[in-house]
Amino acid sequence: MKISNIKYQISKIHIKIKNFTFCSPACGGQVILIFAFCILQILSGCSRKVSERIEKVPVEVVQAKIESLKESLFYVGDIKAEDEATVYPKVTGKIIEKSAKEGDVVKKGIPLAYIDRDEVGFKFEKAPVESPIDGIVGRIYVDIGTSVSPQTPIGLVVNMEIVKVKIDVAEKDLSKIKEGQKVKITADAYSGEVFEGVVEKVSPIVDVDSRTAPVEIKIPNLKHKLKPGMFARTEIILGEVEDAIVVPREAVMAGLDENFLFVASSDKADKRKVVLGIEKLDKVQIIQGLEPGERVVIKGQQRLKDDLPIEIVKEGE
Repeated sequence: MKISNIKYQISKIHIKIKNFTFCSPACGGQVILIFAFCILQILSGCSRKVSERIEKVPVEVVQAKIESLKESLFYVGDIKAEDEATVYPKVTGKIIEKSAKEGDVVKKGIPLAYIDRDEVGFKFEKAPVESPIDGIVGRIYVDIGTSVSPQTPIGLVVNMEIVKVKIDVAEKDLSKIKEGQKVKITADAYSGEVFEGVVEKVSPIVDVDSRTAPVEIKIPNLKHKLKPGMFARTEIILGEVEDAIVVPREAVMAGLDENFLFVASSDKADKRKVVLGIEKLDKVQIIQGLEPGERVVIKGQQRLKDDLPIEIVKEGE
């Protein structure tokens, strides 16, 4: 009830009292009491209606669930062979023969090409240009007749049994990454296929300009599906829990030195201090302070206080 309406009602009562001329002075006290009682009734009715409007807070709730949950970091990088070598000749001359082509599997010491190093007045046997490692021929840079010297690259040999991905990790994430952690890798060339790897090296030095540090991921590649130069997406798995109590992230609120949420009963909200575990995207693990199946408030909690009456307007799964 608005204040203007209250004043109007009081005015009406006052007029009635003024017109009450047949009452003796002895009954004046009774009139005043009646007048005061009427005012109290009006104010009390107004107070009850206002109280009913503000006491019950509308909220939305969901149940705390048991789920498998993992915490991950996501980065991208380029695939490189674990070992690769650019092949150079030892002598000057012209390429007279190519004995390997791109894609060939070669052993250490196998020639990729031969050089004619004949000079006027001398006769030499053709000089081999040999692979320095076991691997696959990735590139041949020369053609027959090309003049070469010890500074001229002849080819590229890569060992693809194991490949690596180098990623630049933000400073804030470095403390979470350790050697040996599992990594899941995907490549656009193999949609839906996941490759397994591990963190092999974590640099102890942070670049002052980018505030990142290089991290190397090692991936077995026996079928040679992952090829050097491919773009890779990596998921570094920091932790994983099979039976975690999980709630939506929006249910958790942060205080000065604690995290808390509101647990809903049929008609009130109970403020609970909670300890958080793994956090992933829109979900968070509750280690302490909540039981599976309890209903937590996900909308309307900003207006709540402990034991404040609530009205559940929506309950999600």
